[in-house]
Amino acid sequence: MCLAIPAKILAIHDQRAKVDFGGVIREVNVSLVDADVGEYIVVHAGFAIQKLDEKAAQETLSLWHELLNFLEDG
Repeated sequence: MCLAIPAKILAIHDQRAKVDFGGVIREVNVSLVDADVGEYIVVHAGFAIQKLDEKAAQETLSLWHELLNFLEDG
């Protein structure tokens, strides 16, 4: 099973991008996609694997937050 999470690109330098996973900032490799600052990408194992529209990204991030809140309360 694969797990991929959407993230918003905050900055790009060479093949690395600083991204926001809904409040968690990390650096990922963006060499596999053609994406710009402000766009959303899907990240798996530290690599951006595809671009994603903002609506789909926000819906997915919202579901992740719901799941994490449920697990914390559970």
